[in-house]
Amino acid sequence: MLTRARSQMPEATERTVETVIGCAIEVHRRLGPGFLEGVYQDAMIIELDVAGLLARREVPVMLSYRGRPLREHRVDLIVEECVILELKAVDRLDRIHQAQLISYLRATGLRIGLLMNFNTEQLKSALRRVVL
Repeated sequence: MLTRARSQMPEATERTVETVIGCAIEVHRRLGPGFLEGVYQDAMIIELDVAGLLARREVPVMLSYRGRPLREHRVDLIVEECVILELKAVDRLDRIHQAQLISYLRATGLRIGLLMNFNTEQLKSALRRVVL
């Protein structure tokens, strides 16, 4: 029997993450691979709403360097103000995609994010959880 490692995240955040993953699996089940990232983003907004979760898309985040503002960047989705979703529709996830998500977590001050590649036969194999 597999046991799940105990999380450092609040229980409500863990429930949100589990619901988000379920929503992503449903979107992938219904649409399958082959669309552009924006299509999956649109579908995720709908699926998250159906699940009763508040999600904001293309959320502006101000980047800074040495305490000075650099420029604004946009995060794909933020769910319930606690989980960042970085959506991809690529041949395979690379380390740079995970680095991008880590950078977004640092810039927003959020602690958990999900990297999802919808351009795969099984979403489960292309889903990464990142916790700072």
